[in-house]
Amino acid sequence: MPSAFDRTHSLGVLSRFLNRTAETEKVPLNLIEVILAQGSMFQVPKRWHRTCRPAMNDKDMFMASNSNASSGSNTALTPLPESDRQFGWREHAALWLSLGVGLLVIQIGAYLVPALGAPSALLVIVCGSVLGAGLLAWTAKVGCDSGLSSAGLMHATYGSSFAKLPVLLNIVQLVGWTAFELVIMRDGTIAIARQTGGFASDLWPILATLLWGGAVLALMAGSMVTLVRKFIGRYGLPLVMLSLLWLSWQFLAKASTLGFSALWNKPGDDSMSLLAALDLVIAMPVSWLPLVADFARHGREGKGALRGTWVGYAIANIWCYGLGVLVAITTPSTELVTALLVAQGGLIALGLILIDEVDNAYGDVYSGSVAGHSLLPAWNVRRWGMLLAAGCTALALVLPMHSLEPFLLMLSSVFVPLYGVILARLGAAADVAALVSDRRVNGSAVAIWLLGIVCYHLCAQFAPDWGAALPSLALSFGLAWATRSHPTTGHAVSREPISLNHTKK
Repeated sequence: MPSAFDRTHSLGVLSRFLNRTAETEKVPLNLIEVILAQGSMFQVPKRWHRTCRPAMNDKDMFMASNSNASSGSNTALTPLPESDRQFGWREHAALWLSLGVGLLVIQIGAYLVPALGAPSALLVIVCGSVLGAGLLAWTAKVGCDSGLSSAGLMHATYGSSFAKLPVLLNIVQLVGWTAFELVIMRDGTIAIARQTGGFASDLWPILATLLWGGAVLALMAGSMVTLVRKFIGRYGLPLVMLSLLWLSWQFLAKASTLGFSALWNKPGDDSMSLLAALDLVIAMPVSWLPLVADFARHGREGKGALRGTWVGYAIANIWCYGLGVLVAITTPSTELVTALLVAQGGLIALGLILIDEVDNAYGDVYSGSVAGHSLLPAWNVRRWGMLLAAGCTALALVLPMHSLEPFLLMLSSVFVPLYGVILARLGAAADVAALVSDRRVNGSAVAIWLLGIVCYHLCAQFAPDWGAALPSLALSFGLAWATRSHPTTGHAVSREPISLNHTKK
């Protein structure tokens, strides 16, 4: 994402860093003048890290971040301060377990049968979920270790000027998917409401869209950290888990009645290859790659972000895809929402899942607002979020979102190779934050990304049995890894005192 900063090692950046340090860390201004005059090596004493500010609660952090953004600082392209990093591995796990649950995921799981038999479908679901969640978790670790948002990772990989393009594309796709999520929630709400025999008027879908859009708007007015720590982990996630347990129990009981052994051993019709099915399973975790760093940067340490994201999302993806297969083999030729509603207690369970869909829409809007802030720092994340939430609600009201799904899927295809390059170039980088303004355009990274997009669409067109995401990801990652030029280590960016007179190699 775009940056207004000069080169990292220029005197102007050094001056701004030290002045900012003086304001927040209580450093004497005369000391700064001496440092700039002498050009000597300067290390930030550890005591400044300990005494720079008192511990802040969620509300204080929210107000402080909005205040900083309002003053014009681009918080999306600079590492998040230590005081703002509140997530442990449990918060990461709760967040991604919640975000991984959704009606769309269950629906895609149902597509695996009857193309595959149940054993093959289960194998593909487990392997694809573990692999896809692993890629998501690796990206989360990079974001947490560096403290950078997704915008910052794009800057560090593609250059401060060219990164504006993928950032803008990301905002477009996030707006589209948020509107699509609102339509899914609207349709589910109307389906539940019409079970009572009423709500036939065309006005009700409009009101349902406004209801869910208003919910996302209200959430954007609050703190993301508070939402994750105090609502999702404590209340939202347990209710969703209960609904999934209940639906799983109901459809397992139905499978037992129909003859579990016969359903399990029923062969598939081979209309989809195993690789194509694996591609379909990986599609969901990969679709979150452009968002994960925006949340992971709030983690206290990279290993916790890696572990929590991997475990949380893998469980959610396996469960929802598996439930989709179970629904499909026990109620063939039945629309998913209808099948869930006719299950005993299905209305309540579906209602809880619909409520959980709100955090998917919120996640899209939040990440889009961070991306927007990187483009226009004068608008803080909250202001961007309110604007995007209102805009997505309006789009859900007027656009035929179901017919636009192929366009959204096509747009999403550019982010598979995009993150193949990012992971290869930054996954083992020694100092990711220093690369944000390292150059304006990274020609090799851009070329590999474009080649990956071409590979994706060629595979989809001429070799669908191979899948498209995996070949594109493998090609972009392999080429980017082979052509990486900056030094790498297996460690995170050091959070020890920083030397400010190092020279650019």
